[in-house]
Amino acid sequence: MRGLRNMELFTKTLFYGAAHAAVPDRCDGIEFDAITPDEKGVTLFFKGDHVWKGFHGSVQLSNESFRELDDIHHIGNVDAAFRMHNTEKTGDHDHIYFFLDEKVFRYYNQSLENGYPKEIQEDFPGVPTHLDAAVECPAGECVTDSVVFFKGHDVHHYDIATKTVKTKTWSHLPLCTSALRWLEHYYCFHGHSFTKFNPVTGEVSGHYPKDARNYFMKCANFGHGGNYSVPKCSEVKLDAITTDDTGKTYFFAGPIYMRLDTHRDGLHGFPITRSWKEVANGVDAVFSYTDKIYMIKDDKIYIYKSAAHYNLIEGYPKSVKEELGIEGHVDAAFVCPNEHTVHLIQGQRLRDIDLTATPRVVTRDLLLPLSDIDGGLCDSQGVNVFKGSQFYHYESVSTLALSRIAPVPQNINSAMMGCQE
Repeated sequence: MRGLRNMELFTKTLFYGAAHAAVPDRCDGIEFDAITPDEKGVTLFFKGDHVWKGFHGSVQLSNESFRELDDIHHIGNVDAAFRMHNTEKTGDHDHIYFFLDEKVFRYYNQSLENGYPKEIQEDFPGVPTHLDAAVECPAGECVTDSVVFFKGHDVHHYDIATKTVKTKTWSHLPLCTSALRWLEHYYCFHGHSFTKFNPVTGEVSGHYPKDARNYFMKCANFGHGGNYSVPKCSEVKLDAITTDDTGKTYFFAGPIYMRLDTHRDGLHGFPITRSWKEVANGVDAVFSYTDKIYMIKDDKIYIYKSAAHYNLIEGYPKSVKEELGIEGHVDAAFVCPNEHTVHLIQGQRLRDIDLTATPRVVTRDLLLPLSDIDGGLCDSQGVNVFKGSQFYHYESVSTLALSRIAPVPQNINSAMMGCQE
C-alpha cells in the first residue's frame, strides 16, 4: 500500500512538473480558457495553469496569485471568469468570479472569500455547469445589470437583481472559449481570434474574426492603431480634447484617439474611425453638449448622438457656417458643464455662440493673449487651453476672456494624458 501511494505521488509530481515546464506563449496563437479584468482593471488571460496579467505582462503560474485554484483542484484550468458589476451591492461589486466544473470561486485582492468555493447554483441559480465563457454586462449596455454566460451555442443572460435567467441560442456566433467586456465593447474569443458582438442580440457587425495578437497583447510583427505608441509627455501634440456628459474624456491626435478616463482598463490608442467611422482624416476641434458630441473637420461639422456607442445624426455632416454661423478654421472648442455656450478659438480670437439660439450667432468676440491653440477643456476646476506639450490654466472662461497676459504655462503630465514622463 505504501508503495502504491509513493507511485501515485511520483506520478502526480511527474505530471505537474511536466505541465509547469510547458510554459505557453500567447504570441504563438493560443486559445484562452478565460479572460477577465481584476478589481484594479488589469486584464487576466488564463490558459491551463498559467495566467498573463495585462496586455503586455509576462506569463506566470495562476496559483501564484490565486492559490486555491491549485490547492483544491490541482490544476488552474479556469472554465470561465468575469468581474462583477453591481454598484447596488458594494460587497459584490468588482469582485472576481472563477468557474471550474460545478464550482464557483469568488476573489477580491487575490484572496478567496469566506464560504467559497460554492456550487454554481448557489450563487447563480439556473446557470449551467461546465461553462465555456462569461462576461459582465452593466445596465445601459444590457437591459439590466447582467452576466452573460456561454455554453456551446446557448447563451444565458442572468439578471443580477432578480436572479432569473433567459436563454438564447446564438448559432451564428463562434463557440466562445472566453469573453471580455472592454471599453464598452464585447468580445468572443475563439482559437487565437476574436469576434465583437452585441451583448443583447449577439449581432456581429464589421469584418470578423480578427487575430487577437493584433489587439490584446504585444507580439512581434503584430499591432493595431497604426502601431500607435503612447508618446512622451514632452512630445504630446493634441488636435482636440473633450469630456462628454457620461464622463468619458477623449484625446485626439492625428487619426488616433484615446480614452483618458479608462486608466483602470489601460490607455490605448485607436483609429478615430473605430468609434466615429465617418471622420476619416482626424479632427480640428471637438466639443460635447447635452447628449451629443460635435466634431469639426475643415469646414464640416459632424454631430453624433451619445449612447453606449456614438451614431451620426441624420443629415450630417453640415457646414460649420450652417450649424454655428461662423466661417474659417476652428482651432479649439469647448463647453463648460451645465452651460449652453460653445467657446470657439480661431487664431487669436475667442468667439462664443449660444447653442440654444436659432439661428446661431456670435455673442462675444474677444482677442486672446495666446495663439496657435490646439485644444480646450472646461470642467469644475476651470479652463485648460493646450498648446503643444503645455497648457495654460484659467479659473474660468471670464478670466480667459478678459486676460491680457497669458499665465505661466504648465507641462502636460501622465496623470492628464496618459503619456510617458
